[in-house]
Amino acid sequence: MPSPTDEILIDARWLRPPEPMEMVLNALDELRPGQSIRMLLHREPFPLYPLLVERGYCHTTQMEADGSYVILIRQAGEDSYEQ
Repeated sequence: MPSPTDEILIDARWLRPPEPMEMVLNALDELRPGQSIRMLLHREPFPLYPLLVERGYCHTTQMEADGSYVILIRQAGEDSYEQ
């Protein structure tokens, strides 16, 4: 399990577009090797996925019991994350 210093947490639940997308794209510039982004969102961010792939990142997405989503983003090839 990642430690808090290994993750950048973005709680974008209920923020209006394009703010969640802007927050994630800005956070990509802050990532250090081995670090990931954990994004919390109230809907699945389908437009984000191709942008991540273009920039060399992979993600996993999990729907939570409350209907929100947790998206884990990491540099491609660093772990077993899938696209």
